[in-house]
Amino acid sequence: MSDCRSRRRGRARMSGRQLLLLQAALAGGVVTALVIKELPGIMRELRIFRMTGGPGANRRYP
Repeated sequence: MSDCRSRRRGRARMSGRQLLLLQAALAGGVVTALVIKELPGIMRELRIFRMTGGPGANRRYP
């Protein structure tokens, strides 16, 4: 029983700051991949938006 208490845990291999940076990099990679995957559709939508007259075309297209 005392053997369990006297055992010290080893230090963590990664600090909290390193873990946060790793998570931020991973999230940034996921967002970048999603934007790259959706880029053709976004460009198509922008082209359609420009062809219909943009934000000032409310009178023509009710």
